[in-house]
Amino acid sequence: MHFTLSISNQGSKLHQNHNILSILLLLGDIVGLVLALFFPFWINWEDNSQVFEPVISLLFCLLIITGLYVADSYHPDNQISGLRAPARILITNMLVGGIFFAILHIMETGEKLALWKWEILLPSLSISTIWTICLRVSTAKWARSQAQNRRWLILGANKQAIQLGKIFLKHNTLGRLVILAASDQHTHELAKNHRISVSSLHDLRQWIYQPWSGVVLATPTQLSDIEMQQLMQLQVAGIPIYSIPDICENLWYKLPSSLLQDNLLVFSAGYHLTSNSISQKIKRVTDIILALLLFVGLFPLMLLTALAIKLNSPGPIFYSQVRTGLQGNTFRVYKFRSMYQDAEKRGVQWAHEHDPRITRVGRWLRLLRIDELPQIFNVLSGEMSLIGPRPERPEFDVKLRQEIPYYDLRYVVKPGITGWAQVMYPYGASVEDADEKLAYDLYYIKNYSPFLDLAIAFKTIRVVLLGKGR
Repeated sequence: MHFTLSISNQGSKLHQNHNILSILLLLGDIVGLVLALFFPFWINWEDNSQVFEPVISLLFCLLIITGLYVADSYHPDNQISGLRAPARILITNMLVGGIFFAILHIMETGEKLALWKWEILLPSLSISTIWTICLRVSTAKWARSQAQNRRWLILGANKQAIQLGKIFLKHNTLGRLVILAASDQHTHELAKNHRISVSSLHDLRQWIYQPWSGVVLATPTQLSDIEMQQLMQLQVAGIPIYSIPDICENLWYKLPSSLLQDNLLVFSAGYHLTSNSISQKIKRVTDIILALLLFVGLFPLMLLTALAIKLNSPGPIFYSQVRTGLQGNTFRVYKFRSMYQDAEKRGVQWAHEHDPRITRVGRWLRLLRIDELPQIFNVLSGEMSLIGPRPERPEFDVKLRQEIPYYDLRYVVKPGITGWAQVMYPYGASVEDADEKLAYDLYYIKNYSPFLDLAIAFKTIRVVLLGKGR
């Protein structure tokens, strides 16, 4: 009797727990802010009871929460530019405190707000900072201890399963991995690592009743009817069972092209942006409205940028390149010039992180992504979207198409000024980096939704402010 396994696309238990953890951190921050604001009133209630301002208090809380999000403090184990969560929180809260102090100074119309600046703001900010730092330290310590207890089971050892095992080794917070293979001819390299155990697929019955965080089904055709029934028992017990692409989506929010197969793409759900004309139209209308608002709001900054470029080095203000767009059609993309004139007299080449061709002003433009702002006109003309895979140069496409499987899938949607790869992957300029970024682009194409676009927009703000990604 054959059983069909239901492959979950709604998220693994691991990420459900991660989302719950982020929500609990947010709730903890709110509790801490309430206590921090109440404390100055409590110690001197008679003098400060008339100073309480609900609107000012709410603004203070919103600014702090926004700052904590921008600092990526809801991922307490992440390290950004060498800074752990406590250091990021300290720096962010100091900046938010300065901004809030300035707002109070501008709004100050009487003794109430003057008291707020010194008797409420300073102690509340100090208490909330200590609270959030302690909360992150304890949460990160707990999460690391829990990670060591996670166990994952992979059934089969085909090329994709071995590649998944190598990806697993790069992530230190996923616990241990057990691979059950029909033969061990492909697993020698992985078996040398203490975090991975290798056994025979015929021993499945011995492993089936152990606690697993999840099971990855690499080679379903090798499983007998009895083994399929045993897997069904796992699923009924609440242990999620995934295909290889699904586990990458759920654990790392990407789809490595090396793990994809034609049959998985054919039967996979998603791809709403490529198949749903309503989604395309809504995205296009949203692009036009937001692009016009951005142009109006950022026009003064664009004028200052043009002046800085002109004063810094000789040459034109704008720079244009031919890029590959929707369905492989080429178009001309416009940017603020960030390199010296004649920078490509030696031919087309990738820009590097410390590229000597980049001007002093250009480094800041690239770091803050101001050089991309003229692409607003490409969005208005319909050649680009605000959010989507970054368009590549045709000269690079030729090589990348040969080296990377499924590379052309990135062009089934409009390219964007920013995208999932740009906010999830650090700066890079090589075939390997292009392969990694394609994995994130494929995830975006498959899982597109307005909410994903909104998440990318917020993450882009974080990337710009923290100077990471590209």
